[in-house]
Amino acid sequence: MHSNHSRLSALKNIESWIERTLTKVIDFFYPPFRKVLSLELFRYAACGGMNLVLEWVLYYVFYYYVFQEQIFNLGQLLFNRNIAYLAFTPHIAAFVFKFPITFLTGFWMARHISFSGSTLKGRTQIVRYFLVTVGNILINYFGLKLFVEVLGIWAPLSYVIISVICVTFSYLTNKFYSFRKGKKEAE
Repeated sequence: MHSNHSRLSALKNIESWIERTLTKVIDFFYPPFRKVLSLELFRYAACGGMNLVLEWVLYYVFYYYVFQEQIFNLGQLLFNRNIAYLAFTPHIAAFVFKFPITFLTGFWMARHISFSGSTLKGRTQIVRYFLVTVGNILINYFGLKLFVEVLGIWAPLSYVIISVICVTFSYLTNKFYSFRKGKKEAE
C-alpha cells in the first residue's frame, strides 16, 4: 500500500513539474503577442500547436513503421482470421491509433495549461472535451461534404476554412463549456 502511495506521489510530482515547465516555456514567448492575444488564448494556441505536431509525428510513425503502409486487419490480431469489416487502410489505422493518445494529451494540456482555472471536476471536463471533439469530427466531415461536393470548392482550401471554423468552435466551447469557470461543481 505504501509503495503505491509513493508511486502515485512521484507521478503527481512529475505531472506538476511538466505543467510548470510547459507553462513557463509558453509564457516566455507570450510578450510579443500581448497586445493581440489574451494569455489564455495564447496558451490555447501553443498547446494546440504542440498537440498538432505530436499528431503529425504519431501519424507518420503509425503509418510507416507500425502499419508499414499495409492494410491492418484487427480480426487477424484478435481472432487469427481475416475479417473484412475489421480491416483498416493504413491511413485510417494510423488516424485511429494516434487518436486516443493525442486526445488525452490535448485534454491534459487544456485542463492544466490553457484553462487551468476551471472549477469543474475532471470527469465532467473529459466528457465535455470528448463531446467537443466529436463535434469537431462532425464539422470536418459534413463541412468537407458541403464545401467540396456541394459547393465545388477546392478540397485543400475547404479543409483550411473548416480548420478555422473548428479551432474557433473548439476554443469557445472548451472555454465556456468543457472548462468553464464559475461556481464549484457539487461533490
